[in-house]
Amino acid sequence: MGTTLFIEDVTVGMEAPELRHLLTRTDLVRYAGASGDFNPMHHDEVLATAAGQPSVFGHGMLSMGFLGTAISHFVGAGRLVDFSVRFSRQTWPGEELITRVAVTMVREEDGQHLVDLDVSLSNADGEVKVVGQATASLPTKS
Repeated sequence: MGTTLFIEDVTVGMEAPELRHLLTRTDLVRYAGASGDFNPMHHDEVLATAAGQPSVFGHGMLSMGFLGTAISHFVGAGRLVDFSVRFSRQTWPGEELITRVAVTMVREEDGQHLVDLDVSLSNADGEVKVVGQATASLPTKS
């Protein structure tokens, strides 16, 4: 994370190092407190199962945040200019979550050096939880 990624060093198909995280119930409670999202489906086992869920499940924005962290580790803090996702599956305590960040395009637009990324978050079984796209503005070596 301490190394600057320059636009000249990026190629289509390049992938960021993956991040892995074992999702815990403590993560869900901590995120609820930090975000103010106290939907009981994320922390109350009794209410979650009464609503037909097998257990409590992760906040979608927690998953997006974890993916955002992987992107920022790759391109650098403050470089992200666009980031959108679609939530495809719930995350469950005990799942190992794994990021994927891949370069799809390198381009220049309005004087900015941009890199487009396909991003996703999956569990260790390969089940995709979140998919999306991101764009970052990178510095040049010159």
